Formats: sequence, C-alpha cells, structure tokens
Amino acid sequence: MTEFEEKHLNDRNARALWQVAPGAVALREETLSLDQDTVLLLTKFSGISRGTEGLVLQGKVPPSEYERMRGPNMEGQFPFPVKYGYSNVGRVEWGPSELVGRHVFVLYPHQDIVKTRLEDINLIPESVPPSRAVLAANMETALNIVWDAQIQPGDRVAVFGAGVVGCLTAYLAGRIAGTETILIDTNGQRQPIADALGVTFSSPHHLSGSFDVLINATASDEALNLAIAHAGKEARIVEASWYGDRRASITLGGAFHANRLQLVSSQVGTIPAHKTARWTYKRRMTKALELLSDARLDILISGETAFEDLEAAYPRIVNAPDTLCHRIRY
Repeated sequence: MTEFEEKHLNDRNARALWQVAPGAVALREETLSLDQDTVLLLTKFSGISRGTEGLVLQGKVPPSEYERMRGPNMEGQFPFPVKYGYSNVGRVEWGPSELVGRHVFVLYPHQDIVKTRLEDINLIPESVPPSRAVLAANMETALNIVWDAQIQPGDRVAVFGAGVVGCLTAYLAGRIAGTETILIDTNGQRQPIADALGVTFSSPHHLSGSFDVLINATASDEALNLAIAHAGKEARIVEASWYGDRRASITLGGAFHANRLQLVSSQVGTIPAHKTARWTYKRRMTKALELLSDARLDILISGETAFEDLEAAYPRIVNAPDTLCHRIRY
C-alpha cells in the first residue's frame, strides 16, 4: 500500500446501524484504519434476520448467552449498545488485485463500508446475483439443520415454521430423492411460498400421519409438542429454534417414551460431529452460496429498504410478522 493509498483509505468514514436500547437503533460513524492484511468492501446489500435481530433489539438475550451470542464482527456488549447483524454482500474496493471488483459475502453487521480480513470473505458464484446472496447465512443454517436431521431418501419430513430458515430447510429436504416434505405454518399466506419451493404446505390443524424426521423452526413449544405427537416410532425431532430468555414446556410422557423418540438440537455455530472430518466452516459457507443459484429463492426476499432510511424503518421491519428476509440496499 502506497502512502497515498494509506492516507486515502484511512480517511474513509463508515456508517453502521447500532441497537442502542430496547426498540431503538441509531446510525453511527466510525473511521476505518487498514493494514496490509485487511480488505475493504463497499456494501451493496445486507439482510435482516428478523428472528435473531428482533430478540437482540428487544433486549432478550439472556446474560448466560452473552458470549455465545456474539456474532462475527459484532461490536459493543449485550444487552446494549451493540452493532449486530451477519448478512453482508459487498464489492471489493481494496485488497488482492484478483479480488478487486468481485462481489463477496461476509458475516458482518449492517454497515456501508466494511473492513475485514481476507480469510473472512466468501466469493459469490457467478450464478448467484449479489441481491440474492443476502440469504447465505440463512442457507448455511438450513444446511446445518438438514445435516443434524440426517434425512434419508424416501423419508417423510415435517418442517414447522415457514420463516426464512424453515422455508430453506424444507427446500433442501424436498430436493433429497423420494422425500415427502411438508412445510407447516399457522399463516396460510405462506402456501404460495411452499408451492414455489416445490414442497407441500399444511396448517397445524390439518396435519395428518406420522413422520420420519420433524424439524421445529418456530421457537414455539406448541409446534414442538405437535412434532412429538406426529413423530413415528424412533423418529428424529430436531429443535432448530432459539428461544432467547423464554422457557419451553413440552410433553415427555406418553408417546415420547413409548415411541423412543430422539430430540436433538441444531445450532449453526457447530458443524455436526459426523461432518467435522471433512467439512470446515469455509467449505460449508461456500456450499451455502452455491445452493442459492435457484431463482425461486427470490420469493424469500419480502421487502427492501434503502440504508439511508434504515434507522427509522428497522424497528418496524423486525417487528412485522410477515417479514421474511428484508434486504437493505446501499
């Protein structure tokens, strides 16, 4: 880096969204200081993960989870103020010459100019529009859930919750040969999404039969109990939700024991043990990005807001029950 480049880049001011109090956010400025091991990105899009970011904004991260809930490149301390988010798509402005001008994905909060490490960026395949790549973190989570669920060809699979993660999990499950995948949600308006993704939709009240694998992505113990009720003998139930500071009440008598059910947790921060000999976090993210090449997945982008308007719009976005992935345009 020349003296001119160093002065030019160090003078750059970035703006980022901070959660500053329950229900309140603010855009704050910071000055970036680069060195030879960093990469500078101009953010093109970021994505709001409504479930997790909503819990953070409401101050519902329990003290016991303060460290485990820290996201990559998060700043501040729970409960407030924190700079939190993890779905950022940018164009490389400064870095290795072969990367300049390329679009990349990075686990980073909502910020217009990003300084990050070379090893933290992930090239977006040519087959994936940068505008769709904001789904990468959710697709990575869905991929990990499918691994934890150990779905086999021909299985009957129930996915509870047609949020972004639930929809992506059902989408992946439905692509496994011979599976019958049903996406369950209380909101009947999610049926067109299930249809577009090639899976069957059902309301909880109309669910019938038993399943080999059941996945709960609702953060609702009511759905988890329904999964137990519809699990076949020795079926596998995967709890993929994060409940924050809430407790879940589930029925562990009756069918749970009689049917020798498995209840397992899935959390994207850890690669399942049966994959760790071959899979790294980098390989998993690379695969998640490749899986976004299907244009049908654009249906999961439920809205778009300009970054300049985000300070006023953010609380409404994360509190709106119909929000799937809300895209921020820079």
